[in-house]
Amino acid sequence: MNDPLTTYLMYIDGEFCEASDGGRFESVNPATGLAWATAPAATEEDVDRAVRAARSALDEGDWASMTATQRGKTLFRLADLVEEHAELLGSVETTDSGKLAVETRGQSAYVAEYYRYYGGLADKIQGATLPMDKPDMHVYTLREPIGVVAGVVPWNAEMLLTATKAAPALAAGNTVVIKSSEEAPAPVLEFARLVDEAGFPAGVFNLITGFGEPCGRALTSHPLVSRVSFTGGVDAARQVVANTANNFAHLSLELGGKSPILIFDDADLEGAVNGAVAGNFGASGQSCVAGSRVFVQSGIHADFIEEVVRRAEAVRIGDPLDADTQMGPLATKAQHDRCKAVVAESVSQGATLHTGGKRPEGFDVGWYFEPTLLACPDQSIRSTRVELFGPVMSVLSFETEEDAIALANDTEFGLGSGVFTENLARAHRVAKAIHSGIVWINTYRAISPISPFGGFGQSGYGREAGLDVIQEYTRSKAVWVNTSQEPMANPFVMR
Repeated sequence: MNDPLTTYLMYIDGEFCEASDGGRFESVNPATGLAWATAPAATEEDVDRAVRAARSALDEGDWASMTATQRGKTLFRLADLVEEHAELLGSVETTDSGKLAVETRGQSAYVAEYYRYYGGLADKIQGATLPMDKPDMHVYTLREPIGVVAGVVPWNAEMLLTATKAAPALAAGNTVVIKSSEEAPAPVLEFARLVDEAGFPAGVFNLITGFGEPCGRALTSHPLVSRVSFTGGVDAARQVVANTANNFAHLSLELGGKSPILIFDDADLEGAVNGAVAGNFGASGQSCVAGSRVFVQSGIHADFIEEVVRRAEAVRIGDPLDADTQMGPLATKAQHDRCKAVVAESVSQGATLHTGGKRPEGFDVGWYFEPTLLACPDQSIRSTRVELFGPVMSVLSFETEEDAIALANDTEFGLGSGVFTENLARAHRVAKAIHSGIVWINTYRAISPISPFGGFGQSGYGREAGLDVIQEYTRSKAVWVNTSQEPMANPFVMR
């Protein structure tokens, strides 16, 4: 007999609830291919209720009257709870998305640092006094909450990406409505229980689950939403941009990537291989900053491929909840099938398959895919052009620094990039020349709440994390004070 499915509820206006029409959908465990949980499928009515609850909490009640310091302390309590329940949150995320438990538990614990960082910034958001060119005028600025913030997060790092949106928004005094992914909604639904326990007033944090239509459309176009923070794919982002034409909401987009890793012949080969493996096979390649285009200088090209193949074929694939597993399944069947199809197409175009490219032997259930390395003659090969969200590394050779930069920038994306070299001057030159929002030198996939995160081009615009992002969740107000003892001059008498 199958175990009963875990039943989750949405969180609206301080209450856990069903969808207004009772609709539900199933969430599948990628390791088994079987449903393990269900969640509400939010209707337009549910979205409207969540947004109106957020607007009400913004305008009146306990949240509206809290000092910035009090808001920060509430975020500190939430951070402590996230850290305390990191193992549970990670296990749920692994079950729902297929990511390794070792990674999800560690990442959940680290997510607490985002709430602490922005909790500490809550009472450090300042205006300024302006040196005016007009006598008897005292002018100062205020930074005020921008309003109701809608955050749309994907399945691949829901706990982290919820934090990058909710933490600065709440620190700045806004209220939020988060829409979780329909592919793996459970981690954030568990997180909502911690928000409730932390003591946020009703309506400050709301969580809805459902599909792009109608849920995502209704949320991002809602007239009471003042800011939208979207993480996802380019096609969905185009719809979000169109939706915000209805409400003129401020918008930031953190989209996909086809990030390059440049490895020069003076690089520490072990470190470079570690970076490429982390950037391609870590999280089964399901990362927006996956370094899936690897450019290796010709002198070490063959040695690099040989070492990556050795590492790939030694990877322990298995149950993502098992501590000994090094790579778990892909999150969906569609990703698995797409990786398989693109690898086959790339080989037909002239790429050489050195390892991988198929379901591993002995895994008849679940969406498992072998770590894969394709040696590509140029960037006309399909695998070098499209974001796969799977463990597929495309390796190309280059001769000169100028060639490497040109190849790296030959893409419509611009999120992350990596440079491996022992030449410090070269590292700085190349970092400046690459068109991407993030450059890692002699490392890869490192993140922090202290550093901004975001891209160029088709990878989106706006930034998440870092000190300056708090400005994107506030708006400026200028206050003019006439300090003269004389009455305001008659506007119809010119002097």
